[in-house]
Amino acid sequence: MEQPATSGDQPDRGGAGGAFAALERARRLGARGLAHLLGWQFARLALRLAASGLMAWLFGHLVMGGTVPPMLVAGIALSALGAALAGLIADRTQATAEARVATRLRDAATMRLQSLPARRLRALSAGGATVGLQRHPEAVASLVIGHRAASLAMAVGPLLAAAVLAIVSWQAALLVLVLTPVMILFFALVGQAIRRRADAQEEAFSHLAGQFADRIRTLPTILANDALAAEESKLAGRLDAYVGKTMGVLRIAFLNAGLIDFFASLSIAMLAVFLGLGHLRLATIPGFSDLALWQSLFILMIAPEYFAPFRRFSEQYHAKAEGLAAAAALDGLLDADAAPAPLLPAVERALATLVLPARGLVVVAGPSGAGKSTLLRRLAGVEAGPAPSPRPLPGCVWVATDSPVAGGTLADALRDGTGPACPTRLREAAARIGLLDDALLPGGLEARIRAGGANLSGGQRLRIALGRALLSRRIVVADEPTAKLDAATAAAVRRALGDMAKTRLVIVASHDPALIALADRNVALGATPRLETAA
Repeated sequence: MEQPATSGDQPDRGGAGGAFAALERARRLGARGLAHLLGWQFARLALRLAASGLMAWLFGHLVMGGTVPPMLVAGIALSALGAALAGLIADRTQATAEARVATRLRDAATMRLQSLPARRLRALSAGGATVGLQRHPEAVASLVIGHRAASLAMAVGPLLAAAVLAIVSWQAALLVLVLTPVMILFFALVGQAIRRRADAQEEAFSHLAGQFADRIRTLPTILANDALAAEESKLAGRLDAYVGKTMGVLRIAFLNAGLIDFFASLSIAMLAVFLGLGHLRLATIPGFSDLALWQSLFILMIAPEYFAPFRRFSEQYHAKAEGLAAAAALDGLLDADAAPAPLLPAVERALATLVLPARGLVVVAGPSGAGKSTLLRRLAGVEAGPAPSPRPLPGCVWVATDSPVAGGTLADALRDGTGPACPTRLREAAARIGLLDDALLPGGLEARIRAGGANLSGGQRLRIALGRALLSRRIVVADEPTAKLDAATAAAVRRALGDMAKTRLVIVASHDPALIALADRNVALGATPRLETAA
């Protein structure tokens, strides 16, 4: 008879609203696997302690010339073999549990992503979302399984080893216990540093993923403009930054592991010195003198087991920082109710004070990072704003490299949202902006476009949105419409924007001097936004 699924085995459907809560979801999904892993890890610890104790007894008797009971040898062999087998099963259980949590968390995140509002989806970085859904679930799974198991083992394992030591010498157990608070203090100090490094690593990776996905999407345009070397240099810079942040995390992790080895070696060396002085009758130390040889060997063989959980925890310590950073990144990516990013003061002032004409070409200019794209996204309603934000421009056409494109034919994509249009108008609009001459879209108006425009570059996507604007009579909001286009296509786009501006409002963000020169009015984003009539 099939057993009912526990809470840890329930499929997670992702939900549609509020925070995604990746860490809580992963903990629920991994509860059963974590319990199994802990069971096998504690079985391994118990068998290792038994094997160490029996071997100490055996070697002590051999050195003192005693007989070797066959049952003792059999007990050592069985406990050692059992510890190895339990360790193997524990490692396989951890790998299986982490893979299961990562897969189910990724499925839940994918379902959640599909249920997000369209406006929220458009605000996401395609590269960051794609790579994040592949990478972040593994980091969160390592946190809730591997790191959590190491934390619980560190809380219980050393106490069990100290209790076994106390059977022979409570003073020896007390000696190893004294160093524990010092190691925990170092864990806390190192933890703050490694968390900061992991956050910086995650940010660098997000930038790298976003830039890489964007360059893949626009590769035909990059090749057409002979800009491959420049883009390679930019990606190499991002990659070097990510490698540097990753090495920073690893350096702290290695330092942490080194500290554990230092304290473990120091403790075992102190035990060996005290025991040696006692056996040589050079000093009388309570708990270390008058011990049988097998008892001294027992202490020296059990002591490393006291520090083994600390060493395993230090190996998993960076997983905590990376997992927390990944969980925060997933929550930020999939939060349906995420608050908009704070605006630059210049953009806030522009939104509050800008008065736009009924028609004409208005160009928003300013240095990179001034907030030109953000201003246009808020004006077009592509990106939501906080509660007193001005209402977006009614019924405008958004023209950008991230403009949505439906699947089907090129004619279907141009008609989308514009209503019926005769074949002649469709052909004229497509021809004006170079879509009919695009070698990468063979077939003219019957060229096939995959769902979501998956086979389009950013420039093709932008020109299809511009074609829709030509077929409609709505306000046009265009973000960098001539960027990354060849000279002939950019000139055609400028002419199309200028012609549309004769009968309606066209707002453009651009660095293009030729397009800025065509403007009827300029908005300079700087200390104070200014609306200037062109001379």
